[in-house]
Amino acid sequence: MTKAFIFDLDGVIVDTAKFHFLAWKNLAESLDISFTEKENEQLKGVSRVRSLEKILEWGNVSITEDKFNELMAEKNEEYLSYVDQMNAKDILPGVLETLKYLKHNNHLIALGSASKNARLILDKVGLTAYFEAIVDGNEVTKAKPDPEVFLMGCQFLKVDPNQAIVFEDSQAGIKAANAAHMTSVGIGSVDILSESDFIFNDFTEIDEQTIHALMNFNK
Repeated sequence: MTKAFIFDLDGVIVDTAKFHFLAWKNLAESLDISFTEKENEQLKGVSRVRSLEKILEWGNVSITEDKFNELMAEKNEEYLSYVDQMNAKDILPGVLETLKYLKHNNHLIALGSASKNARLILDKVGLTAYFEAIVDGNEVTKAKPDPEVFLMGCQFLKVDPNQAIVFEDSQAGIKAANAAHMTSVGIGSVDILSESDFIFNDFTEIDEQTIHALMNFNK
């Protein structure tokens, strides 16, 4: 059967995670809420609305709906100021080579990201043409660990979920892939991504033989 390869964006294809961290940290500190890498890890793969809700919960802070929307807009504006400066140099090591191999061998490729800026980022770094389907925060209503974003990607590619291979850097994303009975590939720390079917530090560890192993893996 045809296999589909679904990529998360932030922390998998490009390191926009650092931009999110800076923007969320500045927002949290403006509310006198402590925000470190530990808190940031819990926001990976989580929607912007839910991320702000979690920050407010950590600080036991209540704000009006208008203030909530204002803060979300300010955070996104700061984040986009970083994104606007992105180019092909921001693609993480090994990613382009993997995409080229998959494309050359006619494998189906989709993006499954919570980011509402996914298309903009792919355009900035010159990767849009590699993806047959792009599912982002503008299409989905349920955030990871709900598998909606990945299931929608499979629908667009016309493949069964159990034939999909998902690359993720977050606990929420791995949980989403596992919930949909997809092959989950963690990119990052073993400590954080222990529920993954496979774990690699980055895409430089993924070669042709590895891709074949992923394709032949059955849960």
